[in-house]
Amino acid sequence: MTKKSKASNHALTALFSVFSLVYIAPIAIIVYNSFKKKAYITRTPFDFPNEKTFAGLENYVEGITKTNFWDALATSFFVTAASVIVILLCTSMAAWYISRTKSRTSRIFYYLCVFSMVVPFQMVMFTLSKTADYLHLGNPLGLVFVYLGFGAGLAVFMFSGFMKSVPIEIEEAAMIDGCNPIQTFFLVVLPILRPTLISVGILETMWIWNDYLLPYLILDLNKWMTIPIAVQYLKGGYGSIDWGAMMAMLVLAIIPIIIFYISCQKHIIKGVAAGAVKG
Repeated sequence: MTKKSKASNHALTALFSVFSLVYIAPIAIIVYNSFKKKAYITRTPFDFPNEKTFAGLENYVEGITKTNFWDALATSFFVTAASVIVILLCTSMAAWYISRTKSRTSRIFYYLCVFSMVVPFQMVMFTLSKTADYLHLGNPLGLVFVYLGFGAGLAVFMFSGFMKSVPIEIEEAAMIDGCNPIQTFFLVVLPILRPTLISVGILETMWIWNDYLLPYLILDLNKWMTIPIAVQYLKGGYGSIDWGAMMAMLVLAIIPIIIFYISCQKHIIKGVAAGAVKG
């Protein structure tokens, strides 16, 4: 490696280090403000807690009590896990069918899925809300099927791109050995799709866990709330906000998804490249 390329690498490293600090700073501010007394959060938001401003776990206890946090956490876990499983299963099977049939119907279905990724959500908000209410989908299970519809576009696109690189001879050999189409998919195709399964699963999990608008439009909020909605309900009348409890709940809300992302991040680039480049 030449001196010029080494200098360029060092410059890029410094540049991206600065960018990473810019993205990490808001999270750090939320974390240390969650341990400060309410009066000092807005007065000195960038100062670290000291003996005068430190509130201990008071904000966390108050936030959990006010938001019914554990019920919201259970609802978020169910909606996220169930939605991701349904999306991965249904879209991988759809992508396999699309990539192997080569019919006009399959091409139309594929282009509709791709088109769904570019349609602004605001265009379908009103119709979606009315349809969900008419079909009685205002519960966590109904929300899972709504997420399937909105998450299918990206997933089908990535799975279809990966399937183009999978030799069809592997599936033909499985069928010669006596496998029916269902056995071929689950025993042969699905294990091959593992890199893209992981990548799509990570992207869909991060989207669904942090989503506020869809649950707010669909769920019966008198019975169920996800974590983003529960945190939003800390806002009182006339614009008053319990900043201490809100900061604490934001920290608790992001911990699971950060742990999930850190444990799975090595699979993201591999899966995205496999689904978007091959074929």
